[in-house]
Amino acid sequence: MLATALVLTATTCDRAPDGGEPTPEGTIEADNATTAPLLPRYADQLPASDPASFRRLMEQLRGTPVLVNFWGSWCPPCHEEMPRLVSAHREFGDRVQFLGIDLADNRPDARAFIEEFGMRFPSLFDVPDAIKTSLGRTGQPITLFYDRSGAVVSSWTGPIPEDELQRNLERITR
Repeated sequence: MLATALVLTATTCDRAPDGGEPTPEGTIEADNATTAPLLPRYADQLPASDPASFRRLMEQLRGTPVLVNFWGSWCPPCHEEMPRLVSAHREFGDRVQFLGIDLADNRPDARAFIEEFGMRFPSLFDVPDAIKTSLGRTGQPITLFYDRSGAVVSSWTGPIPEDELQRNLERITR
């Protein structure tokens, strides 16, 4: 009986919080601008997150400008804008912490999206879309720009145009 309980515990502890597939550490090392205890080290790690853990992470990132993008593999406008974000990350990723929030998704599709677009910045996994809702935001994709103090200085709903993306990244890196 004890052996059965141990086997059940061992096989369920590695399950995702949403009851889905296991959440491995990840295979694609993230190109992060900084380090923080809650910041994933792998772009495809996709740790489950909620509003409270997101707030803690953002506090840990104070002192570094941050771009937060809410996306989903199922979202056609997200497919449209991701190449611009990946390109911007290559240019600004050493000065700005890029962070994705994958919402209302599943990990296999999200990981395929990350690989398809060559994303090298980490994303959090938010199945119920609780983080964006807690910020009073609707729609997607949504991109938020945080300055070094942790204040949101700009936001964009929908696929962000190249000129807006560049202007806001330059604004938060001054």
